[in-house]
Amino acid sequence: MRAVLEMRQKAAAAQVKRLEDELERVRAALADAEEVHRRRVIGLEQYLEALAEEDAPADVASEVSRRKPVGPRRAVPHRRHATEVKELSPDYQALMTAAVDAGGDGLGARRAAVVLGWDSASASRVEGARARLKRLVERGWLVEQKPGRFTLPPPLPERDAAGGRRQGGGS
Repeated sequence: MRAVLEMRQKAAAAQVKRLEDELERVRAALADAEEVHRRRVIGLEQYLEALAEEDAPADVASEVSRRKPVGPRRAVPHRRHATEVKELSPDYQALMTAAVDAGGDGLGARRAAVVLGWDSASASRVEGARARLKRLVERGWLVEQKPGRFTLPPPLPERDAAGGRRQGGGS
C-alpha cells in the first residue's frame, strides 16, 4: 500500500511541476503579447495624430490644437501652438510638473510611471510612461539630452509663445 501511495505522490508532484512550467510559459507569452499590443496602440495613435495634422490647414491646425481633447484621445498640442501647460491633459500636466521637480537630473520613465499612478515594476507600464515622455519630446514640451532622462527645454522666444510666426526654414 505504501508503494502505491508514494507512486501517486510522485505522479502528483510531477504533474504540479509540468503545470508550473506551463504557467510560466503562458505568463511569458502573455507579457510578450501585451507589449506588442501596447506598441500597436501607440503606433495607431501616432499615425492618427499625423494624419490629422497633415489633413488640417495650417490656421485650422493651430485652432484644433488649442482645444481640449474630447473623450479618451490624449492629443498633445505642439508647444508652439499652446500658451501654457494647462492646455495639456491632466496626465501630461503631471508629467510636466514632475519634470520641473526633477530639475537638471531629468525625469526617468520609471518615475514617470509612478507619477501617473502606475505600477513601476511592470515593464509595459514603464514603457507606456516612456512613450508619453517621448510624445512630449516630439511636441517640444521636453527634451531628452541624455538617453532616458527628460528635462525642460529652453524657453520659447516671446513671439513664438504668443503665436507669431518663426523666421527661417519650414518644418
